[in-house]
Amino acid sequence: MVIKRDRYLRKLISKKENGLIKVITGVRRCGKSYLLFNLYHEYLNSIGISDTNIIELALDEITNARYRNPMELDAFIRAQVMDKSQKYYVFIDEIQKVSEMQNPYVDDETAKIGFVDVLLGLMKIRNVDLYVTGSNSRMLSSDILTEFKDRGDEIRVNPLTYSEFYAAFDGEKRYAWRQYYTYGGMPLILSKKTHEEKSKYLKDLFAKTYLTDVLEHNRILNEQMVLEDLLNIVSSSVGSLTNPTKLANTFQSVKHISINANTISKYLDFFIDAFIMCKVCRYDIKGKKYMDTPLKYYFTDIGLRNARLNFRQQEENHIMENVIFNELRVREYDVDVGVVEYNCQDGNGKKIRTQLEVDFVANKESKRYYIQSALSIDSEEKRAQEINSLLRVADSFKKIVVVKDDIMPWHDDNGILYIGIEQFLLEEDAVDI
Repeated sequence: MVIKRDRYLRKLISKKENGLIKVITGVRRCGKSYLLFNLYHEYLNSIGISDTNIIELALDEITNARYRNPMELDAFIRAQVMDKSQKYYVFIDEIQKVSEMQNPYVDDETAKIGFVDVLLGLMKIRNVDLYVTGSNSRMLSSDILTEFKDRGDEIRVNPLTYSEFYAAFDGEKRYAWRQYYTYGGMPLILSKKTHEEKSKYLKDLFAKTYLTDVLEHNRILNEQMVLEDLLNIVSSSVGSLTNPTKLANTFQSVKHISINANTISKYLDFFIDAFIMCKVCRYDIKGKKYMDTPLKYYFTDIGLRNARLNFRQQEENHIMENVIFNELRVREYDVDVGVVEYNCQDGNGKKIRTQLEVDFVANKESKRYYIQSALSIDSEEKRAQEINSLLRVADSFKKIVVVKDDIMPWHDDNGILYIGIEQFLLEEDAVDI
């Protein structure tokens, strides 16, 4: 099965021979290796670059175990690129497998050599164009900037978008959305046939891969159950406003575990660094300022979230919201949760200050969209409720309501666009109808 990842392929093509280390990152099993070793390799062949000029090394294969030694890795690659009249494209998969070792030429015990030293050295060879993939304990997001500074060019790969999933889905297309919002977009899901196979695959990813990475990277010895409980709590309330203090209170009241808010915040950051989830801040649209708390958390892949809950909580409204957020991020928008404050009267006629929420404020360059996710607007009362916050945004940027139903896009008298979720996800320019 060929799964097209054209968005990321175009990025790699645009960065070809730019003099930097192309660092392909993303949550484990989202398709980084396939993108590089299959799709990009085929592209290079298509423009006349032969296989002899493409050097590929997968460090997770036992036959390449010796190259997990940085000195051996450096020597091997240099031996392959000695012909200065040729341009070589070097692909190293799972670079974090390279072990750190004592520098044999220096007496100082703190002097170490690791994969960063190897890559920075190879980058300086003029006839080498260098690409690496990495994940788990030593290639997480916050480390990339620290390790490579301005010498690395990061390409963040995400699980399949709905349009990528839809194009590769071999069943009846009318079932594609149901499959996607249940099992998500990890590429191997498409090869699993039954619920049992898909469920086991996603649960094993969490238990045997993601949690292991987080525990190893952050040297956590005795808190695995706390981390798992935290994941379950956040999974259960995806898209809901929360904060570390509220989550700490939940641990106290539900789990009878005392854990402070700073520790909760730290653990959540571990998941964010591992690309498992994202944190979204609230933005005061009228006041043009960010609000520290509460905030929202979304999962990078909705199937992973569902698997954490044993597929029990399938509230399509929250799932839709998570999917829309992921889609906007893939489209490279900066995304916030919008807040509109206004004055009104309570039941006793007393003036009060209240807040309404805009699900997403999406910004990219000069574009801005205000987006509401609404499972349905099957009555005028429901529609009025969904657009109340949008009507209180005074600027002229586009306002959109995304609904579950397959509808013909239409605009109301206020210029608000109503569009079905599948069209929104499948047609990127549909927001400008």
